[in-house]
Amino acid sequence: MSDQEQGAHKVVLSGVSETALLTLNARATEARHPDAIIDDPMAVALVDAIDFDFAKFGPTRQDIAVRARAFDDAAKDYLKTHPSATVVALAEGLQTSFWRLEAALPDSQFRWLTVDLPPIIDIRARLLPSSPRISVLAQSALDYSWMDALDPTDGVFITAEGLLMYLQPEQSLGLITECAKRFPGGQLLFDLPPRWFSMFSRLGIRTSLRYKVPTMPFSLTVAEAADLVNTVPGVRAVHDVRLPPGRGLIFNTAMSAVYRVPLFDPLRPNLTLLEF
Repeated sequence: MSDQEQGAHKVVLSGVSETALLTLNARATEARHPDAIIDDPMAVALVDAIDFDFAKFGPTRQDIAVRARAFDDAAKDYLKTHPSATVVALAEGLQTSFWRLEAALPDSQFRWLTVDLPPIIDIRARLLPSSPRISVLAQSALDYSWMDALDPTDGVFITAEGLLMYLQPEQSLGLITECAKRFPGGQLLFDLPPRWFSMFSRLGIRTSLRYKVPTMPFSLTVAEAADLVNTVPGVRAVHDVRLPPGRGLIFNTAMSAVYRVPLFDPLRPNLTLLEF
């Protein structure tokens, strides 16, 4: 970490951008747990370097760390066959995925492109290490000029972790459509909440008395996501990605049940991998 010796850095974010702090804290908390479900020392160091009242978010949840592991696993699968590919992290927030993948794939030569808004990029520049393999663009993922910065020759793996649900439906579908058009041979992984959660978010879901979850205008059912292969030109395959195991019998039994019984499909989160 750069500048840590000067003490914790004050961080102020608002709206959807503030969720970057919520998910960071959840990953770091899980990484510190004696029975950790994610190895994320960079997240721990980043939380320690930030001056922020993380308690405002309320209790942390392991599903955020489980989701991060699912994104890592899908990226690793792609990089095993495309070791020099570019991973594009759209609206990356304060994710520390690059360092987890670098540790997991020490012989890989993948490149990394972070795309996020200037306030997030500023925090990352101040508090995270630089690497010649990391490029950064301070802009919205909906500004498609980031696509022009890519050389897709060696493959492209795009992550939209915790992004699409906060966009309008036409924005999310437009982004998917443009990625499919521009990056044949590439993949895109995104997550979405179940429709009931998206609807309730408009009423104001609180994780604590001091924090309200931002509205989530966009969701897809598992069946609707599967139908993208028929409705979006360039999408050649759709995979319903199952979350990896978490910690505890109750959590894992519940997750196993919702995946095993199709009746529960409308009730569970949606993690979808698209092949272009």
